[in-house]
Amino acid sequence: MRVTTPRIKPLADGELNAEQKEILAPIAANGRVLNIFRTLLHTPKALTGFLSWGNYVLSKRNDLPAREREIVILRIGYLCKSGYEWTQHHAIGLRAQLTEEEIARTKKGPEAPGWSAADKALLKASDELHKDQFISDGTWKALAQHFTQKQCMDVVYTAGQYTQVSMMLNTFGVQLDEGQTLDPDLKGY
Repeated sequence: MRVTTPRIKPLADGELNAEQKEILAPIAANGRVLNIFRTLLHTPKALTGFLSWGNYVLSKRNDLPAREREIVILRIGYLCKSGYEWTQHHAIGLRAQLTEEEIARTKKGPEAPGWSAADKALLKASDELHKDQFISDGTWKALAQHFTQKQCMDVVYTAGQYTQVSMMLNTFGVQLDEGQTLDPDLKGY
């Protein structure tokens, strides 16, 4: 975690105005409201736009299969040193059929042994987008060997979304939700 206390305090239920309650209602209906949403509620209109785009990236409208999408998200979260993002998507990655070993290997990137050619292309694209905001011709060709044009576009959308999410989480100081443990490799960031 980059900071040990929130720079922007998550809002408690008793602090919400009518607009904020309305935005949170569908999230609360699905269970616990995470600190990311309680923090972003300080800007209700921005949160509404964020949720719309984020719901695309995490939905079946994103043509990347869930496992492959999570490889991109985890790699971006790790590269951005976002402890909150990594923690949330570690659990989501497991539900998307990534193994604990694959999740740990995501930290090492595309050159780690054991990746399929398709997974390696996803990781390489994530690294290039993070470093240069551009996928090189060679990596684009590697992606295109395994993924449709729309899926290749969704790689960029996913990496971009989770770069933005990581920037917000890190800068606003969003802390882990109750019961979560920070990955030791992300302590001190």
